[in-house]
Amino acid sequence: MIVSLEGRLVAATPLMAVIECHGLGYEVHIPVTTAEKLPRVGQTVKLHTYAAYREDSQALYGFWAAEDRDFFRLLVEKVSGVGPRVALSIMSKLSLQSIRSAIAAGDVTLLAKCPGIGKKTAERLVIELRDKVGAGAAAPVARGTSGSADGPANEGPGPASYHDAMMALISLGYKPADAGKALRRASEALGTDASTEELIRKAFN
Repeated sequence: MIVSLEGRLVAATPLMAVIECHGLGYEVHIPVTTAEKLPRVGQTVKLHTYAAYREDSQALYGFWAAEDRDFFRLLVEKVSGVGPRVALSIMSKLSLQSIRSAIAAGDVTLLAKCPGIGKKTAERLVIELRDKVGAGAAAPVARGTSGSADGPANEGPGPASYHDAMMALISLGYKPADAGKALRRASEALGTDASTEELIRKAFN
């Protein structure tokens, strides 16, 4: 089992990073909350990873902190109906503390706002994980946040920031029309200099 990966960051999008390690390039699926903290392309980065193996495919998922990786594993392995894509969607919209707090408080409404998560799946999250999130998890939840502000954010929006944000939202389960509507609102609020990650965070609200 690959539990971590450290090497040179050679490419990154809001939902994917390519890390070169000993001459091999590894494609790693990441949540937006991890993408926000990645260093500049060309610098060294370490991600805590979870490897998902299937008969016809294999995929590597990476996270800034080991506790994020461990919670992702908990979602995938312990909650019925939640696979890697849905788990990545949850952890892209909400920080780990927000997810834990929502589960501990039974806040189905907040959990159901994650792309691809309906009320029934949100209820399963609460039922199946409430006793596993820890006693200190019910701290106040920061509504509408997509993650922690700690760590270096990706710098510079670039001309493709809107397009990249659109592709990321669609990958997270948004319908193209809904993604476009949310991003138009986000762009109007943030201005033309907004980065991809800023657009995604604003679109989530």
